[in-house]
Formats: sequence, C-alpha cells, structure tokens
Amino acid sequence: MATDQEGGWIRHVKGETSETPGNMAIGASGYPIDAYYSGYYLNREIKALGINMNFAPTVDLYTDLDSTVIGPRSFGSNPKNAGILGEAFAQGSMAAGVIPTAKHFPGHGDTSLDSHGRLPQINISKETLLNRELVPFKYLIQSGIPAIMSGHLSFPQIETDGTPASLSHYMLTDVLRGELGYEGLIITDDMQMNGATNFAGSFSRSVTLALEAGNDIIISSSTAGLNSALWTDNINRMQTVPEFRARIKDAAYRVILAKLNYFKGGNAAPLYPDSDTIYESIPDKEGQAFFMDQACRSITLYKKGSAYPLKPTDEDRVLIAGPFLSLYEEGRKRFPNADTFHYSYELADDQSNYSDWNAEGIENVARRYDTIIVTVYDWHTANIARRLQYLNKRVIVFSILSPVYVLDGFEWADTILFGYSYSPYSFAALWGALHGEFTPTGIVPLSITRSN
Repeated sequence: MATDQEGGWIRHVKGETSETPGNMAIGASGYPIDAYYSGYYLNREIKALGINMNFAPTVDLYTDLDSTVIGPRSFGSNPKNAGILGEAFAQGSMAAGVIPTAKHFPGHGDTSLDSHGRLPQINISKETLLNRELVPFKYLIQSGIPAIMSGHLSFPQIETDGTPASLSHYMLTDVLRGELGYEGLIITDDMQMNGATNFAGSFSRSVTLALEAGNDIIISSSTAGLNSALWTDNINRMQTVPEFRARIKDAAYRVILAKLNYFKGGNAAPLYPDSDTIYESIPDKEGQAFFMDQACRSITLYKKGSAYPLKPTDEDRVLIAGPFLSLYEEGRKRFPNADTFHYSYELADDQSNYSDWNAEGIENVARRYDTIIVTVYDWHTANIARRLQYLNKRVIVFSILSPVYVLDGFEWADTILFGYSYSPYSFAALWGALHGEFTPTGIVPLSITRSN
C-alpha cells in the first residue's frame, strides 16, 4: 500500500496529517537531523493508516529555476547536500516502518517541463549526469535504499533515440544496476503519464518496454480492464519470449523478497489499522513540536531593512496581503490591528488579466497603509507584489514555496523573508521571525540565480 507523502507541497494523504515545511525548508536549514525526523514523523502518520511504502524522498536537483513540477520538492541544487539529506530522510522513513522510494531517477530537476503532459528532454552529457544528477542516488544506494522510482525523462545525448529513462534498458539495467550497483526495487512513475505512453505508442507497449528495461513494479493511476492489451499482450509475451519471461520472474522475485524482508522485520505497518485509535497517531504529537522547530530553523532573512524586526506602534497602519486565511490568523496574533487584502491562489484562465486585476486592487488599497506584508509564491503573485514598489511604502515580502520569484527584481522591498512552504508551521515561523522572536539562520539552498 503506497502513496506520495513527500511533505511540504506534495501531501496526498490529507485530512489530519501534518502539513510539513517540506524538502526545500530542510535544504535551507541544512541539518540532516531535520531530514531524518521529517521522514520519521510524516511516515509514522501514514504507517498508522496501514500504508507501508512512500514514494519519497524526492532527490531531484533544483537546477532549472523555471521548473514548476519540482521546485520546493527539491532539497536544493547542491548534489552532495541533496544526497546527504535524502539519505537521512530515507533512514527516518525506515525507522518509522515505511519503505522509502528515491525519485525520479536519473533526475527531473534540469527541465521546466512536466512529464505528466509531455516527455521532457534534458540535454546533458553522461559525465554531467554522473557527477551531478546521480550523486544523490549514489548516496542513497550506498545506504541501502530499498526502492527507486524511474522517471519519464529523455536524455538525448545519452539515449540518442530519445527513449525515456523509465523505458531504457541502458539507464536502468546498465547504469543503475550495473554501474551504480543497485540491488533494490525499481518502480516506474505513473505509466498513464504522457511522457511514457506518447513515446511507446500505447499504454500496453509502454508497460512492456518498462518491464524489459528493468522496472520491477509498474504504477498505473487507473486499472486496466481484464481484457485489456496490457494483460493479454504481455501474458502472451511471457508465454512466447523466454527472455521476457525470465525478466518477469526476476522482477517477481525482487518484489516477493522485499515483502518478506519488510513484513518479517518487526516494524511493519498494520495490515488492518485500528480506526478507533488512528487519531491518537494523526497528527503525530511529537511531530507537531518538531515541525514547528524545523520551520524556524529554515526561515531565511534574504533582505534586512528598516522594518525588521517589525514592532509597529498603535498609530502604524499594517496591511497583510495574501491568499491564505491561516496566514492572516497567524499574523494577527502579533499584529491584532492589521487589515487584510485577499487574492485567490486559484489561477484564472486569463492569467495576465487576473494578475492585473489583483495588482490594481492591492495598489489602491495599500495607499492607506504604512507597512504592507505581501505573499509571493509564483509569477502572478510576484507581479501583484511588484505594483507596490511605486507607492513609497514599507513593503515586506513573505516568499513561500520556491524562492526563485524574488531572488532578483525585488531590490525595492524593505525586507524579504523566505519560508519555502504554505505549512502552518512555516507561516508561524515567518511571523515569529518578522516579530523578532528568533534570529533566522536559513540559507537559500540554490546556487543559481537569474533575473526576473
């Protein structure tokens, strides 16, 4: 029983589970112990539900700053740091009793495209791949990671015909198993994604290629019908092609061995969770205290101005602008007289007009205030915030999720703080830092900047 519970932005089991600061926040603090306990506590929660495998950690490097599919899911752009933090996260997951899965091999970070919609091409050499993208996976393999997810990613300088890594015998069998010495399970990303099926020509054919390439488990977001070619073609191939049958037997052996090792290990998730006691474990009480501390360690004071720390007088007029009600609630604990300006985080079809409409609104409202605290988390909220630069007001920027939208082009802002997630823990930490309750020590975990 598996899910994607990476922490931060990607949290597929919602409800009462913890909304954690996420990988980029861990990268900002830089402490392996933060990675370990993040993996431990969030996996301890899903274990209570009977989930025994997690498709995490994500160890893709944040090397393309235009990426919208990886972004804050990454620990950062440094390969060694990502490897150390990913290894610690995986160890925490195993200590909690959940099988971790490192993804997306051989690395999804150097592309702005999303493999759900099309096949991304990453034009790097084999040397760059070995010395950059594969470094985190090397750390995890050496530490005994039990599962790795293959990505629907094309490396045309390495596989000249454009074969995705998930369907590539060379990438999975020759490189991952042969050169890197990996012995655990290889699991595909969702085979319903266009990055796989468009190349193969059909879903059935993509499954065949994935198994031949060396994947042991196929992920599909929908179940094929009993008479689907997925079953009939591949069963017929098992009966008529000895090499394919041997590959399937090898995959089945690896899966059964992994199950035996897990369920005989003494720390397995329950097959039948006790629904009467689930809420004793979710949210994890120890985890709540940890995630609050971890969020504080992650906060980055990117620019310090006259508004830091912010302790307004009764006469000062403060406006909080953003898309999250919990942001307002946390802010008013420190600044009870502050007013709010709300803009939705749901993108409209006409994104340009939507940004302009919100930008004009906040510009008109902000004229009446002395200090404006504005939230930025993508390009359209960055456009909204930029309209404030012409008002000659004190503007404080809270950057959540990826920091790339304010790394450059916000020199006019008085103070800039990075929080890396919309977790309630990160919101509380941002406000605590702004109020001067602690000194932020986080460092932006990116080595590349570009101009907005």
